[in-house]
Amino acid sequence: MAFEKIEKYTPKTTDDLRNHYHSVLELLNEDPSREGLKKTPERAAKAMQYLTHGYDLDPKEILTGALFKEDYSEMVIVKDIEVYSMCEHHILPFFGKAHIAYIPNGYVVGLSKIPRIVDAFARRLQVQERLTDQILNCIDDTLKPLGVAVVIEAAHMCMMMRGVQKQNSVTTTSAFTGEFKNVETRNEFLNLLTAKLK
Repeated sequence: MAFEKIEKYTPKTTDDLRNHYHSVLELLNEDPSREGLKKTPERAAKAMQYLTHGYDLDPKEILTGALFKEDYSEMVIVKDIEVYSMCEHHILPFFGKAHIAYIPNGYVVGLSKIPRIVDAFARRLQVQERLTDQILNCIDDTLKPLGVAVVIEAAHMCMMMRGVQKQNSVTTTSAFTGEFKNVETRNEFLNLLTAKLK
């Protein structure tokens, strides 16, 4: 049987959002009945629900669903995780990459779960600083590892399309716990982020 991706939307929420987007178009002096905009309110309503579906996810549950007892105690890094989120100040996108490491303390987690918790927190109205801390705290509280490191690099449309309009600016945030507070361990992590596999 072929894989089928199913997106689910709450009918009442979709209807309410559609009506609001219809009003927004009118307030912008647009004609919601013209051909190009007829279905835009419904599309926007569904898009907004998808872009904020992280509110319906439990990141800790995602992690605990794939915990495995393991003696491995060296650094585990998942880097270049794509991040797509919405700035809560302007409801405009910011996007980039997250790099996450942890040092196990008796348990490892299925590698696919790390990007999933990034999505669970990113698919909400966010600020990059909070997103960084939420990912770090979730891994730290759930896995109880010897240390966690999170670095996020992102471009913000609120800076690129409006305001200062700086097209090439990138914002970097970082957070560290445990062993990553040690300069040597943190530097090893940062060096591995820029290393290329031979």
